[in-house]
Amino acid sequence: MSKKKDKLIVHSKSRIGLNKDLGFSKDKNKKQNFVFKDKSFFILRLKKVFLKNIIWIKILFVSTFILVLYFSFIFVQKTLVRFQIPFYSSLFVDFLTTPPHKILSTEGRTNVLILGKGGEGHDAPELTDTIIFMSINHSDSSIVLISIPRDIWITDLRGKINSVYMQGNDKEQGGGIYLVKSVVSGIVGEKIQYYALVDFSGFKKLIDVVGGIEVEVANSFTDNHFPIPGRENDLCGGDPTLSCRHETIKFEKGLTHMDGEMALKFARSRYAKGEEGTDFARGARQQLVIDAFIKKILTKEILFSKNKLIEIKETVLSVVQTDIPLSGLAIVARRLYDNKGISKSYVIPQDFLFVPNYSPKYDNLYVILPVGGNWQKVQEWVDSILYSKN
Repeated sequence: MSKKKDKLIVHSKSRIGLNKDLGFSKDKNKKQNFVFKDKSFFILRLKKVFLKNIIWIKILFVSTFILVLYFSFIFVQKTLVRFQIPFYSSLFVDFLTTPPHKILSTEGRTNVLILGKGGEGHDAPELTDTIIFMSINHSDSSIVLISIPRDIWITDLRGKINSVYMQGNDKEQGGGIYLVKSVVSGIVGEKIQYYALVDFSGFKKLIDVVGGIEVEVANSFTDNHFPIPGRENDLCGGDPTLSCRHETIKFEKGLTHMDGEMALKFARSRYAKGEEGTDFARGARQQLVIDAFIKKILTKEILFSKNKLIEIKETVLSVVQTDIPLSGLAIVARRLYDNKGISKSYVIPQDFLFVPNYSPKYDNLYVILPVGGNWQKVQEWVDSILYSKN
Protein backbone atom coordinates (compact mmCIF):
# COMPACT_ATOMS: atom_id res chain seq x y z
CA MET A 1 0.00 0.00 0.00
CA SER A 2 2.75 2.33 0.82
CA LYS A 3 4.52 1.54 -2.44
CA LYS A 4 1.40 2.34 -4.42
CA LYS A 5 1.02 5.63 -2.59
CA ASP A 6 4.60 6.50 -3.32
CA LYS A 7 4.05 5.92 -7.05
CA LEU A 8 1.04 8.16 -7.04
CA ILE A 9 3.00 10.92 -5.38
CA VAL A 10 5.87 10.58 -7.87
CA HIS A 11 3.45 10.57 -10.80
CA SER A 12 1.79 13.72 -9.54
CA LYS A 13 5.09 15.50 -9.16
CA SER A 14 6.05 14.50 -12.66
CA ARG A 15 2.90 16.01 -14.08
CA ILE A 16 3.42 19.16 -12.15
CA GLY A 17 6.97 19.46 -13.51
CA LEU A 18 5.75 18.78 -17.03
CA ASN A 19 3.22 21.54 -16.77
CA LYS A 20 5.91 23.94 -15.62
CA ASP A 21 8.16 23.02 -18.52
CA LEU A 22 5.38 23.48 -21.05
CA GLY A 23 4.49 26.91 -19.62
CA PHE A 24 0.97 26.09 -18.72
CA SER A 25 1.07 27.45 -15.23
CA LYS A 26 -1.96 29.45 -14.30
CA ASP A 27 0.16 32.33 -13.02
CA LYS A 28 2.01 32.70 -16.30
CA ASN A 29 -1.15 32.63 -18.35
CA LYS A 30 -2.57 35.39 -16.23
CA LYS A 31 0.57 37.49 -16.72
CA GLN A 32 0.56 37.01 -20.52
CA ASN A 33 -3.11 37.95 -20.76
CA PHE A 34 -2.41 41.10 -18.76
CA VAL A 35 0.47 42.16 -21.06
CA PHE A 36 -1.64 41.54 -24.15
CA LYS A 37 -4.52 43.54 -22.74
CA ASP A 38 -2.09 46.33 -21.78
CA LYS A 39 -0.68 46.55 -25.30
CA SER A 40 -4.11 46.53 -26.87
CA PHE A 41 -5.21 49.30 -24.58
CA PHE A 42 -2.14 51.40 -25.46
CA ILE A 43 -2.71 50.94 -29.20
CA LEU A 44 -6.37 51.84 -28.91
CA ARG A 45 -5.48 54.88 -26.83
CA LEU A 46 -2.87 55.95 -29.43
CA LYS A 47 -5.37 55.57 -32.26
CA LYS A 48 -7.87 57.64 -30.34
CA VAL A 49 -5.33 60.43 -29.78
CA PHE A 50 -4.24 60.30 -33.44
CA LEU A 51 -7.82 60.51 -34.76
CA LYS A 52 -8.61 63.29 -32.36
CA ASN A 53 -5.63 65.39 -33.55
CA ILE A 54 -5.47 64.33 -37.20
CA ILE A 55 -6.09 67.88 -38.49
CA TRP A 56 -3.14 69.29 -36.56
CA ILE A 57 -0.95 66.43 -37.71
CA LYS A 58 -1.86 67.17 -41.34
CA ILE A 59 -1.08 70.85 -40.80
CA LEU A 60 2.27 69.98 -39.28
CA PHE A 61 3.10 67.67 -42.18
CA VAL A 62 2.14 70.24 -44.84
CA SER A 63 4.08 72.98 -43.02
CA THR A 64 7.16 70.80 -42.80
CA PHE A 65 6.88 70.00 -46.50
CA ILE A 66 6.57 73.70 -47.41
CA LEU A 67 9.58 74.60 -45.25
CA VAL A 68 11.68 71.90 -46.92
CA LEU A 69 10.68 73.21 -50.36
CA TYR A 70 11.42 76.81 -49.33
CA PHE A 71 14.90 76.12 -47.97
CA SER A 72 15.65 73.92 -51.00
CA PHE A 73 14.64 76.80 -53.26
CA ILE A 74 16.85 79.22 -51.31
CA PHE A 75 19.77 76.81 -51.54
CA VAL A 76 19.34 76.29 -55.29
CA GLN A 77 18.94 80.04 -55.87
CA LYS A 78 22.13 80.87 -53.97
CA THR A 79 23.99 78.15 -55.85
CA LEU A 80 22.80 79.53 -59.19
CA VAL A 81 23.77 83.08 -58.24
CA ARG A 82 27.14 81.91 -56.97
CA PHE A 83 27.96 80.35 -60.31
CA GLN A 84 26.28 83.23 -62.25
CA ILE A 85 23.99 80.78 -64.05
CA PRO A 86 21.11 83.32 -64.46
CA PHE A 87 23.63 85.82 -65.91
CA TYR A 88 24.97 83.38 -68.49
CA SER A 89 21.59 81.88 -69.33
CA SER A 90 20.17 85.37 -69.98
CA LEU A 91 23.08 86.23 -72.30
CA PHE A 92 22.70 82.87 -74.04
CA VAL A 93 19.02 83.59 -74.70
CA ASP A 94 19.94 87.03 -76.09
CA PHE A 95 22.59 85.37 -78.28
CA LEU A 96 20.02 82.92 -79.67
CA THR A 97 17.05 85.25 -80.10
CA THR A 98 18.85 88.62 -80.74
CA PRO A 99 15.93 90.75 -79.45
CA PRO A 100 16.03 94.05 -81.39
CA HIS A 101 14.85 96.11 -78.40
CA LYS A 102 18.06 95.26 -76.51
CA ILE A 103 20.41 97.01 -78.93
CA LEU A 104 20.23 100.47 -80.50
CA SER A 105 20.09 100.69 -84.29
CA THR A 106 19.13 102.99 -87.16
CA GLU A 107 17.58 101.58 -90.34
CA GLY A 108 18.49 98.08 -89.23
CA ARG A 109 22.15 98.94 -88.52
CA THR A 110 24.14 99.30 -85.34
CA ASN A 111 27.27 101.42 -85.69
CA VAL A 112 30.20 101.15 -83.29
CA LEU A 113 33.25 103.42 -83.10
CA ILE A 114 36.39 101.41 -82.28
CA LEU A 115 39.19 103.44 -80.70
CA GLY A 116 42.74 102.48 -79.72
CA LYS A 117 44.89 104.75 -77.57
CA GLY A 118 48.44 104.57 -76.22
CA GLY A 119 47.68 104.41 -72.53
CA GLU A 120 50.21 104.60 -69.70
CA GLY A 121 53.89 104.33 -70.61
CA HIS A 122 53.52 106.01 -74.02
CA ASP A 123 54.43 109.52 -75.08
CA ALA A 124 50.84 110.36 -76.08
CA PRO A 125 48.63 108.17 -73.86
CA GLU A 126 45.33 109.86 -74.78
CA LEU A 127 45.77 110.11 -78.54
CA THR A 128 43.51 107.67 -80.40
CA ASP A 129 45.74 106.54 -83.24
CA THR A 130 43.27 103.78 -84.14
CA ILE A 131 39.88 105.02 -85.32
CA ILE A 132 37.60 102.49 -87.02
CA PHE A 133 33.93 102.82 -87.91
CA MET A 134 32.14 99.45 -87.68
CA SER A 135 28.65 98.94 -89.04
CA ILE A 136 26.55 95.82 -88.31
CA ASN A 137 23.63 94.92 -90.56
CA HIS A 138 21.01 93.04 -88.54
CA SER A 139 19.13 91.78 -91.59
CA ASP A 140 21.98 89.67 -93.01
CA SER A 141 24.61 89.85 -90.20
CA SER A 142 27.16 91.47 -92.51
CA ILE A 143 29.79 93.61 -90.82
CA VAL A 144 31.81 96.40 -92.42
CA LEU A 145 34.92 98.15 -91.11
CA ILE A 146 36.03 101.58 -92.35
CA SER A 147 39.32 103.02 -91.06
CA ILE A 148 39.57 106.75 -90.46
CA PRO A 149 43.09 108.20 -91.03
CA ARG A 150 44.49 109.60 -87.79
CA ASP A 151 45.95 112.70 -89.53
CA ILE A 152 42.61 114.14 -90.69
CA TRP A 153 42.56 117.82 -89.70
CA ILE A 154 39.47 119.03 -87.80
CA THR A 155 39.29 122.74 -88.47
CA ASP A 156 36.75 123.61 -85.74
CA LEU A 157 38.96 121.99 -83.08
CA ARG A 158 42.24 123.06 -84.66
CA GLY A 159 43.80 119.65 -84.33
CA LYS A 160 44.05 116.20 -85.86
CA ILE A 161 41.24 113.75 -85.39
CA ASN A 162 43.39 111.55 -83.15
CA SER A 163 43.45 114.37 -80.58
CA VAL A 164 39.67 114.88 -80.45
CA TYR A 165 39.14 112.35 -77.66
CA MET A 166 41.81 114.04 -75.57
CA GLN A 167 40.44 117.53 -76.26
CA GLY A 168 36.93 116.46 -75.24
CA ASN A 169 38.15 115.03 -71.95
CA ASP A 170 40.17 118.18 -71.25
CA LYS A 171 37.02 120.28 -71.58
CA GLU A 172 34.72 117.99 -69.60
CA GLN A 173 35.10 114.67 -67.85
CA GLY A 174 33.72 111.99 -70.14
CA GLY A 175 33.38 114.51 -72.96
CA GLY A 176 35.98 112.81 -75.15
CA ILE A 177 33.76 109.97 -76.30
CA TYR A 178 30.83 112.28 -77.03
CA LEU A 179 33.03 114.62 -79.07
CA VAL A 180 34.85 111.95 -81.10
CA LYS A 181 31.55 110.19 -81.85
CA SER A 182 30.14 113.46 -83.15
CA VAL A 183 33.21 114.23 -85.31
CA VAL A 184 33.42 110.76 -86.90
CA SER A 185 29.66 110.75 -87.47
CA GLY A 186 30.04 114.02 -89.37
CA ILE A 187 32.72 112.44 -91.60
CA VAL A 188 30.94 109.18 -92.49
CA GLY A 189 27.41 110.60 -92.42
CA GLU A 190 26.08 107.86 -90.12
CA LYS A 191 24.79 107.94 -86.57
CA ILE A 192 27.08 106.13 -84.14
CA GLN A 193 25.26 104.32 -81.35
CA TYR A 194 28.16 102.86 -79.37
CA TYR A 195 31.92 102.94 -78.85
CA ALA A 196 34.66 100.53 -77.72
CA LEU A 197 37.98 101.89 -76.43
CA VAL A 198 41.11 99.88 -75.61
CA ASP A 199 44.69 100.94 -74.88
CA PHE A 200 47.84 99.19 -76.11
CA SER A 201 48.35 97.07 -72.98
CA GLY A 202 44.74 95.90 -73.11
CA PHE A 203 45.11 95.14 -76.81
CA LYS A 204 48.06 92.84 -76.09
CA LYS A 205 46.13 91.05 -73.32
CA LEU A 206 43.21 90.38 -75.65
CA ILE A 207 45.49 88.78 -78.24
CA ASP A 208 47.39 86.72 -75.68
CA VAL A 209 44.28 85.45 -73.90
CA VAL A 210 43.12 83.70 -77.08
CA GLY A 211 46.58 82.18 -77.64
CA GLY A 212 47.70 84.55 -80.40
CA ILE A 213 46.28 85.09 -83.89
CA GLU A 214 47.03 84.14 -87.49
CA VAL A 215 47.49 87.19 -89.72
CA GLU A 216 47.94 87.18 -93.49
CA VAL A 217 50.67 89.80 -94.03
CA ALA A 218 50.01 91.39 -97.44
CA ASN A 219 53.47 92.90 -98.00
CA SER A 220 56.92 92.44 -96.48
CA PHE A 221 58.22 95.56 -94.77
CA THR A 222 60.84 96.86 -92.35
CA ASP A 223 60.40 99.71 -89.87
CA ASN A 224 63.69 101.02 -88.47
CA HIS A 225 62.07 103.62 -86.19
CA PHE A 226 59.47 101.78 -84.17
CA PRO A 227 59.18 103.61 -80.80
CA ILE A 228 60.16 101.74 -77.64
CA PRO A 229 57.66 102.39 -74.82
CA GLY A 230 59.19 104.20 -71.83
CA ARG A 231 62.14 105.65 -73.74
CA GLU A 232 60.40 108.70 -75.15
CA ASN A 233 62.64 111.07 -73.15
CA ASP A 234 65.85 109.01 -73.17
CA LEU A 235 68.84 111.17 -74.21
CA CYS A 236 70.66 108.06 -75.43
CA GLY A 237 73.98 109.14 -73.90
CA GLY A 238 74.23 112.18 -76.15
CA ASP A 239 73.55 110.26 -79.40
CA PRO A 240 72.15 112.96 -81.76
CA THR A 241 70.10 110.38 -83.68
CA LEU A 242 68.41 109.22 -80.47
CA SER A 243 68.59 105.69 -81.83
CA CYS A 244 68.06 104.13 -78.39
CA ARG A 245 64.47 105.31 -78.50
CA HIS A 246 63.65 103.07 -81.44
CA GLU A 247 63.98 99.49 -82.58
CA THR A 248 63.83 97.77 -85.96
CA ILE A 249 60.89 95.48 -86.71
CA LYS A 250 60.40 93.26 -89.76
CA PHE A 251 57.46 91.38 -91.20
CA GLU A 252 57.50 88.90 -94.07
CA LYS A 253 54.66 88.42 -96.53
CA GLY A 254 52.44 85.45 -95.78
CA LEU A 255 50.53 83.86 -92.92
CA THR A 256 52.16 84.78 -89.61
CA HIS A 257 51.35 83.72 -86.06
CA MET A 258 51.42 86.76 -83.77
CA ASP A 259 51.27 87.12 -80.01
CA GLY A 260 50.01 90.34 -78.43
CA GLU A 261 53.35 92.14 -78.63
CA MET A 262 53.94 91.31 -82.29
CA ALA A 263 50.35 92.10 -83.29
CA LEU A 264 50.63 95.51 -81.64
CA LYS A 265 53.83 96.32 -83.54
CA PHE A 266 52.26 95.15 -86.79
CA ALA A 267 49.24 97.38 -86.22
CA ARG A 268 51.18 100.46 -85.05
CA SER A 269 54.10 100.59 -87.49
CA ARG A 270 54.23 103.94 -89.34
CA TYR A 271 57.78 104.42 -90.61
CA ALA A 272 58.32 101.61 -93.08
CA LYS A 273 59.62 102.61 -96.49
CA GLY A 274 57.21 102.51 -99.39
CA GLU A 275 53.49 101.80 -99.39
CA GLU A 276 53.41 100.19 -95.92
CA GLY A 277 54.65 103.43 -94.37
CA THR A 278 51.40 105.30 -95.04
CA ASP A 279 48.57 105.86 -92.61
CA PHE A 280 46.24 104.13 -95.08
CA ALA A 281 48.31 100.92 -94.98
CA ARG A 282 48.42 101.19 -91.21
CA GLY A 283 44.63 101.32 -91.07
CA ALA A 284 44.38 98.25 -93.29
CA ARG A 285 46.75 96.31 -91.02
CA GLN A 286 44.71 97.21 -87.97
CA GLN A 287 41.66 95.77 -89.68
CA LEU A 288 43.55 92.55 -90.44
CA VAL A 289 44.37 92.18 -86.75
CA ILE A 290 40.75 92.77 -85.67
CA ASP A 291 39.48 90.26 -88.22
CA ALA A 292 42.08 87.67 -87.17
CA PHE A 293 41.13 88.16 -83.50
CA ILE A 294 37.43 87.64 -84.22
CA LYS A 295 38.10 84.53 -86.31
CA LYS A 296 40.24 83.09 -83.50
CA ILE A 297 37.40 83.54 -81.02
CA LEU A 298 35.06 81.70 -83.40
CA THR A 299 37.27 78.61 -83.54
CA LYS A 300 36.16 75.35 -81.89
CA GLU A 301 39.04 75.53 -79.43
CA ILE A 302 37.58 78.75 -78.02
CA LEU A 303 33.82 78.27 -78.46
CA PHE A 304 33.78 74.83 -76.83
CA SER A 305 36.00 75.81 -73.91
CA LYS A 306 33.92 77.12 -71.02
CA ASN A 307 37.00 78.22 -69.07
CA LYS A 308 38.48 80.04 -72.06
CA LEU A 309 35.21 81.86 -72.79
CA ILE A 310 34.99 82.99 -69.16
CA GLU A 311 38.62 84.16 -69.29
CA ILE A 312 37.97 86.11 -72.51
CA LYS A 313 34.82 87.65 -71.03
CA GLU A 314 36.66 88.77 -67.90
CA THR A 315 39.56 90.16 -69.95
CA VAL A 316 37.26 92.10 -72.27
CA LEU A 317 35.36 93.60 -69.34
CA SER A 318 38.63 94.62 -67.64
CA VAL A 319 40.49 96.19 -70.59
CA VAL A 320 37.75 97.47 -72.93
CA GLN A 321 35.72 100.57 -72.17
CA THR A 322 32.36 100.50 -73.94
CA ASP A 323 28.78 101.68 -73.62
CA ILE A 324 27.37 98.57 -75.30
CA PRO A 325 25.16 96.75 -72.76
CA LEU A 326 25.86 93.07 -72.08
CA SER A 327 22.75 92.02 -73.98
CA GLY A 328 23.96 94.14 -76.90
CA LEU A 329 27.36 92.43 -76.76
CA ALA A 330 25.63 89.05 -76.97
CA ILE A 331 23.77 90.22 -80.08
CA VAL A 332 26.96 91.58 -81.66
CA ALA A 333 28.65 88.25 -80.90
CA ARG A 334 25.81 86.45 -82.69
CA ARG A 335 26.22 88.65 -85.78
CA LEU A 336 29.96 87.94 -85.80
CA TYR A 337 29.26 84.21 -85.41
CA ASP A 338 26.71 84.15 -88.24
CA ASN A 339 29.01 86.09 -90.53
CA LYS A 340 32.17 84.15 -89.52
CA GLY A 341 34.02 87.41 -88.94
CA ILE A 342 34.21 90.69 -90.82
CA SER A 343 32.50 90.90 -94.24
CA LYS A 344 34.49 93.74 -95.78
CA SER A 345 37.16 96.20 -94.69
CA TYR A 346 37.88 99.61 -96.18
CA VAL A 347 40.10 102.65 -95.75
CA ILE A 348 38.73 105.98 -96.98
CA PRO A 349 40.06 106.23 -100.58
CA GLN A 350 42.86 108.69 -101.14
CA ASP A 351 40.90 110.09 -104.12
CA PHE A 352 38.59 111.80 -101.64
CA LEU A 353 41.44 113.29 -99.61
CA PHE A 354 44.49 115.49 -100.14
CA VAL A 355 47.54 116.58 -98.16
CA PRO A 356 48.06 120.39 -98.07
CA ASN A 357 51.46 122.01 -97.81
CA TYR A 358 52.92 122.51 -94.36
CA SER A 359 51.50 125.74 -93.00
CA PRO A 360 51.00 127.60 -89.71
CA LYS A 361 47.31 127.23 -90.52
CA TYR A 362 47.73 123.55 -89.66
CA ASP A 363 50.38 124.08 -86.99
CA ASN A 364 53.02 123.09 -89.57
CA LEU A 365 51.90 119.48 -89.28
CA TYR A 366 51.30 116.73 -91.81
CA VAL A 367 47.51 116.74 -92.14
CA ILE A 368 44.80 115.32 -94.40
CA LEU A 369 41.82 117.27 -95.70
CA PRO A 370 38.70 116.33 -97.72
CA VAL A 371 38.57 117.20 -101.41
CA GLY A 372 36.16 120.09 -101.96
CA GLY A 373 36.41 121.21 -98.34
CA ASN A 374 33.60 118.95 -97.10
CA TRP A 375 32.82 115.29 -96.52
CA GLN A 376 30.04 114.87 -99.06
CA LYS A 377 31.98 112.54 -101.39
CA VAL A 378 33.10 110.40 -98.47
CA GLN A 379 29.55 110.18 -97.14
CA GLU A 380 28.21 109.15 -100.54
CA TRP A 381 30.91 106.49 -100.75
CA VAL A 382 30.02 105.17 -97.26
CA ASP A 383 26.35 105.18 -98.17
CA SER A 384 27.05 103.09 -101.28
CA ILE A 385 28.94 100.54 -99.19
CA LEU A 386 26.34 100.20 -96.45
CA TYR A 387 23.11 100.36 -98.43
CA SER A 388 24.00 99.09 -101.89
CA LYS A 389 22.08 95.90 -102.83
CA ASN A 390 24.96 94.60 -104.95
